[in-house]
Amino acid sequence: MTTHAEKRNLPYTPEQLFDLVADVARYPEFLPWCISSRITKREGDDIFYADLVIGYKRVREKFGSKVVLSAPDHLHVEYLSGPMRYLSNHWKFIREEDGSCTIDFFVDFEFKNKLLQNLIGVFFTEVMQHMVGAFEKRARQLYGVSGLDQKV
Repeated sequence: MTTHAEKRNLPYTPEQLFDLVADVARYPEFLPWCISSRITKREGDDIFYADLVIGYKRVREKFGSKVVLSAPDHLHVEYLSGPMRYLSNHWKFIREEDGSCTIDFFVDFEFKNKLLQNLIGVFFTEVMQHMVGAFEKRARQLYGVSGLDQKV
């Protein structure tokens, strides 16, 4: 079992950050190691299924997941297929009094392959911080240094 929990306060609204994280189709544009993403099915406005291909050097793995949206404050990812034994992931977007947003990010997973599990364990915290940082950098690109002055 490998888990990572992280909270970050960012100068953006929950709506802005929710939209950014929910836009899975754009992940290859900014998310490290994300080679491709594809929405495979939608169930109304609040549920979709997606395949992500994650790779580093010669290793490539495809993950299938179900994403449940609870706009604007929660997004949950349910693992369906791929190299994992299991995966649970959520993003919570907490509005602060000053209008900013605290992101509460959590992931818990285990690879089926013990070699992959041991390898990721060495770099896991760094990889997760880098990934969450990529979303923060993307927010800056989309909304500027502070998105609090923009209308959503």
